[in-house]
Amino acid sequence: MTLTLTVSDDVRALAPGFTHVTVEAHGLVNGPGGEGTSALLDEAVRRLAERLDGRPPHEDPHMAAWRDVYSAFGAKPSRTRNSAEALARRALTDAGLPRINLLVDLYNAISVAHLIPVGGEDLNRIQGGMRLVRATGDEDFVTVAAGEEVVEHPDTGEVVWCDDLGVTCRRWNWRQGPRTRLTEESTSAVFLLESLPPMPEGDVAAAAAELVGLLEKFSPGARITVHAPRSV
Repeated sequence: MTLTLTVSDDVRALAPGFTHVTVEAHGLVNGPGGEGTSALLDEAVRRLAERLDGRPPHEDPHMAAWRDVYSAFGAKPSRTRNSAEALARRALTDAGLPRINLLVDLYNAISVAHLIPVGGEDLNRIQGGMRLVRATGDEDFVTVAAGEEVVEHPDTGEVVWCDDLGVTCRRWNWRQGPRTRLTEESTSAVFLLESLPPMPEGDVAAAAAELVGLLEKFSPGARITVHAPRSV
Protein backbone atom coordinates (compact mmCIF):
# COMPACT_ATOMS: atom_id res chain seq x y z
CA MET A 1 0.00 0.00 0.00
CA THR A 2 1.01 3.62 -0.50
CA LEU A 3 0.43 5.68 2.60
CA THR A 4 -1.49 8.94 2.61
CA LEU A 5 -0.28 11.30 5.33
CA THR A 6 -1.89 14.63 6.25
CA VAL A 7 -1.33 17.35 8.83
CA SER A 8 -4.32 19.35 10.08
CA ASP A 9 -4.54 23.13 9.91
CA ASP A 10 -4.79 23.23 13.71
CA VAL A 11 -1.40 21.56 14.02
CA ARG A 12 0.07 23.86 11.38
CA ALA A 13 -1.08 26.85 13.39
CA LEU A 14 0.36 25.41 16.60
CA ALA A 15 3.81 24.67 15.14
CA PRO A 16 4.73 26.89 12.19
CA GLY A 17 7.72 25.46 10.37
CA PHE A 18 7.12 21.87 11.44
CA THR A 19 8.76 19.59 8.88
CA HIS A 20 8.44 15.89 8.31
CA VAL A 21 10.21 13.49 5.98
CA THR A 22 8.55 10.15 5.25
CA VAL A 23 10.54 7.07 4.28
CA GLU A 24 8.29 4.34 2.90
CA ALA A 25 9.82 0.89 2.57
CA HIS A 26 8.58 -2.47 1.27
CA GLY A 27 10.32 -5.84 1.15
CA LEU A 28 12.12 -5.28 4.42
CA VAL A 29 13.83 -7.97 6.44
CA ASN A 30 13.35 -7.70 10.19
CA GLY A 31 14.35 -9.88 13.08
CA PRO A 32 16.49 -9.65 16.22
CA GLY A 33 19.24 -7.08 16.19
CA GLY A 34 22.82 -8.26 16.14
CA GLU A 35 26.37 -7.04 16.40
CA GLY A 36 25.86 -4.71 13.44
CA THR A 37 22.89 -2.85 14.88
CA SER A 38 24.41 -2.85 18.36
CA ALA A 39 27.51 -1.15 16.97
CA LEU A 40 25.32 1.43 15.25
CA LEU A 41 23.56 2.23 18.51
CA ASP A 42 26.89 2.60 20.32
CA GLU A 43 28.15 4.92 17.58
CA ALA A 44 24.93 6.95 17.81
CA VAL A 45 25.56 7.50 21.53
CA ARG A 46 29.09 8.69 20.75
CA ARG A 47 27.75 11.14 18.15
CA LEU A 48 25.11 12.37 20.60
CA ALA A 49 27.69 13.03 23.31
CA GLU A 50 29.81 14.94 20.82
CA ARG A 51 26.82 17.01 19.73
CA LEU A 52 25.74 17.87 23.26
CA ASP A 53 29.28 18.56 24.52
CA GLY A 54 28.31 18.08 28.16
CA ARG A 55 24.87 19.71 28.00
CA PRO A 56 21.72 17.81 28.96
CA PRO A 57 19.56 16.89 25.94
CA HIS A 58 16.81 19.37 26.76
CA GLU A 59 19.25 22.27 26.31
CA ASP A 60 19.80 21.41 22.66
CA PRO A 61 17.93 24.07 20.61
CA HIS A 62 15.93 21.49 18.70
CA MET A 63 14.82 19.73 21.89
CA ALA A 64 13.99 23.09 23.46
CA ALA A 65 11.71 23.83 20.48
CA TRP A 66 9.89 20.54 21.00
CA ARG A 67 9.44 21.35 24.68
CA ASP A 68 7.84 24.67 23.74
CA VAL A 69 5.41 22.95 21.38
CA TYR A 70 4.53 20.30 23.95
CA SER A 71 3.73 23.07 26.43
CA ALA A 72 1.61 24.81 23.79
CA PHE A 73 -0.81 21.86 23.52
CA GLY A 74 -0.95 21.31 27.28
CA ALA A 75 1.62 18.57 27.86
CA LYS A 76 4.28 18.82 30.54
CA PRO A 77 7.55 18.37 28.63
CA SER A 78 9.58 17.49 31.72
CA ARG A 79 7.25 14.53 32.31
CA THR A 80 6.20 13.54 28.79
CA ARG A 81 9.28 14.08 26.66
CA ASN A 82 9.39 13.80 22.89
CA SER A 83 10.82 10.48 21.72
CA ALA A 84 14.24 11.85 20.77
CA GLU A 85 14.81 13.54 24.12
CA ALA A 86 13.65 10.45 26.00
CA LEU A 87 16.01 8.21 24.02
CA ALA A 88 18.89 10.65 24.41
CA ARG A 89 18.44 10.81 28.17
CA ARG A 90 18.48 7.04 28.37
CA ALA A 91 21.47 6.79 26.03
CA LEU A 92 23.58 8.88 28.40
CA THR A 93 22.81 6.73 31.46
CA ASP A 94 24.29 3.41 32.49
CA ALA A 95 21.18 1.71 31.06
CA GLY A 96 22.11 2.79 27.56
CA LEU A 97 19.90 2.35 24.51
CA PRO A 98 17.47 -0.57 24.36
CA ARG A 99 17.87 -3.28 21.76
CA ILE A 100 14.40 -4.01 20.33
CA ASN A 101 14.62 -5.51 16.85
CA LEU A 102 16.62 -4.75 13.73
CA LEU A 103 14.34 -2.11 12.21
CA VAL A 104 13.60 -0.34 15.50
CA ASP A 105 17.30 -0.35 16.38
CA LEU A 106 18.10 1.28 13.03
CA TYR A 107 15.67 4.15 13.42
CA ASN A 108 16.56 4.63 17.09
CA ALA A 109 20.20 4.99 16.06
CA ILE A 110 19.25 7.72 13.58
CA SER A 111 17.08 9.46 16.16
CA VAL A 112 19.86 9.59 18.75
CA ALA A 113 22.68 10.45 16.37
CA HIS A 114 20.73 13.37 14.85
CA LEU A 115 18.66 14.24 17.95
CA ILE A 116 15.44 14.15 15.94
CA PRO A 117 12.20 12.29 16.68
CA VAL A 118 11.90 9.24 14.41
CA GLY A 119 9.02 6.78 14.45
CA GLY A 120 8.34 3.57 12.59
CA GLU A 121 4.94 2.06 11.80
CA ASP A 122 3.99 -1.26 10.21
CA LEU A 123 2.24 -0.30 6.98
CA ASN A 124 0.25 -3.52 6.98
CA ARG A 125 -1.31 -2.54 10.30
CA ILE A 126 -2.25 1.02 9.37
CA GLN A 127 -5.90 1.39 8.43
CA GLY A 128 -6.49 4.16 5.91
CA GLY A 129 -4.21 7.17 5.92
CA MET A 130 -2.27 8.65 8.81
CA ARG A 131 -3.30 12.04 10.15
CA LEU A 132 -1.63 14.44 12.57
CA VAL A 133 -4.44 16.25 14.38
CA ARG A 134 -5.46 17.88 17.61
CA ALA A 135 -7.59 15.35 19.45
CA THR A 136 -11.23 15.81 20.38
CA GLY A 137 -10.67 13.53 23.37
CA ASP A 138 -13.04 10.85 22.09
CA GLU A 139 -10.45 8.91 20.05
CA ASP A 140 -9.38 5.45 21.20
CA PHE A 141 -5.76 4.70 22.01
CA VAL A 142 -5.30 0.99 22.58
CA THR A 143 -2.29 0.19 24.73
CA VAL A 144 -1.14 -2.35 27.30
CA ALA A 145 -0.97 -1.87 31.07
CA ALA A 146 0.06 -4.58 33.53
CA GLY A 147 -0.05 -7.10 30.71
CA GLU A 148 -3.65 -6.30 29.80
CA GLU A 149 -5.02 -4.42 26.81
CA VAL A 150 -6.60 -1.11 27.84
CA VAL A 151 -8.22 1.74 25.95
CA GLU A 152 -7.17 5.29 26.79
CA HIS A 153 -8.33 8.58 25.36
CA PRO A 154 -6.10 11.56 24.58
CA ASP A 155 -6.67 14.91 26.21
CA THR A 156 -8.76 17.42 24.28
CA GLY A 157 -6.41 19.44 22.11
CA GLU A 158 -3.55 16.96 22.42
CA VAL A 159 -1.58 16.44 19.20
CA VAL A 160 -1.86 12.83 18.05
CA TRP A 161 -1.12 10.66 15.06
CA CYS A 162 -4.12 8.53 14.11
CA ASP A 163 -5.55 6.30 11.41
CA ASP A 164 -9.08 5.08 10.73
CA LEU A 165 -9.05 2.81 13.82
CA GLY A 166 -7.79 5.32 16.35
CA VAL A 167 -4.69 6.93 17.77
CA THR A 168 -1.36 5.38 16.80
CA CYS A 169 0.88 7.74 18.79
CA ARG A 170 -0.01 10.05 21.66
CA ARG A 171 1.36 13.52 22.40
CA TRP A 172 2.77 13.89 18.92
CA ASN A 173 5.73 11.52 19.25
CA TRP A 174 5.71 10.57 22.92
CA ARG A 175 4.19 7.08 23.09
CA GLN A 176 3.40 4.73 20.22
CA GLY A 177 0.58 2.20 20.49
CA PRO A 178 1.36 -1.51 20.15
CA ARG A 179 -1.11 -2.07 17.29
CA THR A 180 1.10 -0.52 14.59
CA ARG A 181 4.58 -0.96 16.00
CA LEU A 182 7.27 -2.78 14.04
CA THR A 183 7.68 -6.41 15.05
CA GLU A 184 10.08 -9.07 13.82
CA GLU A 185 7.41 -10.09 11.30
CA SER A 186 7.11 -6.61 9.74
CA THR A 187 8.04 -6.38 6.04
CA SER A 188 6.57 -2.98 5.07
CA ALA A 189 7.07 0.16 7.11
CA VAL A 190 6.83 3.91 7.14
CA PHE A 191 9.44 5.89 9.02
CA LEU A 192 8.62 9.45 10.00
CA LEU A 193 11.32 11.98 10.82
CA GLU A 194 9.98 15.16 12.43
CA SER A 195 11.63 18.48 13.11
CA LEU A 196 10.97 22.04 14.18
CA PRO A 197 12.90 25.26 13.66
CA PRO A 198 15.75 25.96 14.27
CA MET A 199 16.76 22.59 12.74
CA PRO A 200 17.44 23.20 9.03
CA GLU A 201 15.47 21.12 6.56
CA GLY A 202 18.75 19.92 5.13
CA ASP A 203 19.58 18.26 8.44
CA VAL A 204 16.31 16.35 8.36
CA ALA A 205 16.98 15.25 4.79
CA ALA A 206 20.47 14.10 5.78
CA ALA A 207 19.05 12.00 8.61
CA ALA A 208 16.53 10.44 6.23
CA ALA A 209 19.26 9.66 3.71
CA GLU A 210 21.32 7.96 6.40
CA LEU A 211 18.30 5.88 7.41
CA VAL A 212 17.73 4.86 3.79
CA GLY A 213 21.34 3.74 3.53
CA LEU A 214 20.96 1.55 6.60
CA LEU A 215 17.70 0.04 5.35
CA GLU A 216 19.36 -0.78 2.03
CA LYS A 217 22.31 -2.35 3.84
CA PHE A 218 20.26 -4.55 6.14
CA SER A 219 17.41 -5.26 3.68
CA PRO A 220 19.02 -5.61 0.24
CA GLY A 221 16.41 -5.31 -2.49
CA ALA A 222 13.93 -3.35 -0.40
CA ARG A 223 11.82 -0.85 -2.32
CA ILE A 224 12.26 2.52 -0.66
CA THR A 225 10.65 5.87 -1.41
CA VAL A 226 11.57 9.12 0.31
CA HIS A 227 8.98 11.88 0.41
CA ALA A 228 10.98 15.10 0.53
CA PRO A 229 10.94 17.56 3.46
CA ARG A 230 7.73 19.50 3.60
CA SER A 231 7.22 22.45 5.94
CA VAL A 232 3.63 22.94 7.07
